[in-house]
Amino acid sequence: MFRPLKLGFLPVVFALAACANSGANYQPVIDGPVGPNYSTDLAQCRQLAASQPTLDGSTAASVGTGAAAAGVGSVIFNDNSDNLGRAAGVGAVAGLTADLVQKNADREAIIKNCMRGRGYNVVG
Repeated sequence: MFRPLKLGFLPVVFALAACANSGANYQPVIDGPVGPNYSTDLAQCRQLAASQPTLDGSTAASVGTGAAAAGVGSVIFNDNSDNLGRAAGVGAVAGLTADLVQKNADREAIIKNCMRGRGYNVVG
């Protein structure tokens, strides 16, 4: 029997997409004085971080892995495949979320390293 896919996941996906580039807006904590070029340096480092792709091969792999793991887990633990599609959908969203969280952390690290490379004592 065919059951249409419910669109309950769309708000979650849109919310995740809206936050996808938040790591590029990271404000590093600087210990010590900042020079007159601080704003320019920070803007350039943020631009570098923002230039990293939001969706790439690792995103597809995370979504696929999450969907497969949740689907298999549903079949194993429920001993049937009645909720396979729902479980796979939840797993896909979980994989997407994990990938976006990692990409935001990577963007923050890019900003920290970029600012350190420009001579700032970044402590957080």
